[in-house]
Amino acid sequence: MGDCAQDVNANPLQGDIHHDGDQELERALCQWLLWDQNPKTKAEIEKLLHDGKKKELRDRLCCRMTFGTAGLRSSMGAGFSCINDLTIIQSTQGLLKYLEKCFSDLKQRGVVVGYDTRGQETTSCSSKRLAQLTAAVFLGKDIPVYLFSTYVPTPFVPYAVKQLHVAAGVMITASHNPKQDNGYKVYWENGAQIGSPHDKRILESIEESLEPWQDSWNAKLPDVSPLRHDPLDEVCTLYTEDLKKLCFYRELNRKTSLKFVHTSFHGVGHEYVKSAFKAFDFAPPIPVPEQKDPDPEFSTVKCPNPEEGECVLILAIKLAEREAARVVLATDPDADRLAVAEQQEDGSWKVFSGNELGALLGWWMFKCWKDKHPDPADVKDVYMLATTVSSKILQALAIHEGFHFEETLPGFKWIGNRIDELLQGGKEVLFAFEESIGFLCGTLLLDKDGVSAAVIVAELATYLETRRLTITDQLNNIYRTYGYHLSKTSYFKCYEPATIKRIFDRLRNYRKDNQYPDYCGPFEILHVRDVTTGYDSSQLNKKSIRIYRCDELILLNGRNNNNLQLEWIAR
Repeated sequence: MGDCAQDVNANPLQGDIHHDGDQELERALCQWLLWDQNPKTKAEIEKLLHDGKKKELRDRLCCRMTFGTAGLRSSMGAGFSCINDLTIIQSTQGLLKYLEKCFSDLKQRGVVVGYDTRGQETTSCSSKRLAQLTAAVFLGKDIPVYLFSTYVPTPFVPYAVKQLHVAAGVMITASHNPKQDNGYKVYWENGAQIGSPHDKRILESIEESLEPWQDSWNAKLPDVSPLRHDPLDEVCTLYTEDLKKLCFYRELNRKTSLKFVHTSFHGVGHEYVKSAFKAFDFAPPIPVPEQKDPDPEFSTVKCPNPEEGECVLILAIKLAEREAARVVLATDPDADRLAVAEQQEDGSWKVFSGNELGALLGWWMFKCWKDKHPDPADVKDVYMLATTVSSKILQALAIHEGFHFEETLPGFKWIGNRIDELLQGGKEVLFAFEESIGFLCGTLLLDKDGVSAAVIVAELATYLETRRLTITDQLNNIYRTYGYHLSKTSYFKCYEPATIKRIFDRLRNYRKDNQYPDYCGPFEILHVRDVTTGYDSSQLNKKSIRIYRCDELILLNGRNNNNLQLEWIAR
């Protein structure tokens, strides 16, 4: 540390650091230069140092990533606030130390590690390399690692955690984020994403394990260690067999004349979706050739997120029109989300929202369950779930059909862990979803799954075709039966904490202190739920059951005189 401090004192920031008393930055800079063995990211920090970029150095070095709704996620680059070799090693060392406290048999059980196809030449931060470093940390401490030999969909990691009975799983992915991002998603032994208190305690453990251990930089260790296993074939086989249990109309699938176009958005999904179609006895989906193979640059889309709608589905829709395919299926780059579009009679295309697909899949899963359970008494132990920012259409189904509906806080980690509790209590969970096109049909695993959702939508469309109905027709039928639920979801990106605080302060003190808005445009607001502060006007005590920790959203539900439910979400 002394040598490093001496080097720091010789750099252009020395005077600023000394006069400002910026010991935090000096210490962080010293640690980075000592510990980082990646020449590209080390050079990145050295250049900022040489150029006197003190503010950027502080932004990169003086704060760390924290677990959000999707694990650790940030841009790839140099610094403790970014995704890179060093921060992945530190995160894994902290995770390992925490797992040792929780599992006395960790060296017998091991962990699962998977990765997607993201990469960045400027920092050498490919998902595959970061997965290898993750594995190396565990292997260096004689802990078995089930490291996939190739890229896999994110759902395969939580599925493998359960099937292999390991202590935890790690997936290196940033899902549908921009190309410069990457992430580190952690699953607990139950196959659900970690939540409280594990997330806080892992972060504490990371802070206690910052200096890289001897073998942690050995990315080649997984190639030679006898404790490294490849679970790919076993997991693919088991997943396919379990997926078949969600197939209800195999004969119709074999005979259908419907065609399906699939785009994987330059990610991992196509081969796995094609395998799922085979498991359901469908003909293979038609791939969008420009987007079928992995491409970390996402070269044909401005944003690799199918939730953006028709503007990012242009190539898939054009191909579908050429091939006379009425339905387009789009999985995001790590294949845990699904978007669906259907051609209408006038030739236009309807891209279904996450809430609309939630209504359709919820109806479908209950219909298929009910066909096999004619006894009305069986419904007493049946559940469906959705996040609090999602449509209440499943609640309407539950009231009408007699099963149970529960809502959770935003993020599939809440859904997954609640499903686990219900299953342990002998309940049956048919379906769960979140409005951001995340769906889980059945309990194949405890996270959203775009692969299974894609083939189940295909079977749903096939069944409807035999009834001379389109997907859109059935959505309208659902609304006529259970009530119209229309949603408008949008978001704004803001990276200035002061501005975010000002926006939320105005919402929470709209006309006077501690008063929320009464109207959203022409619609009267029925209830306000502010999951940040724990306020819920629908409850007698005005308090929500649980308080979400991140200041990121407020939910307003309202009705107009025509009994139209409006769900407005501002993030």
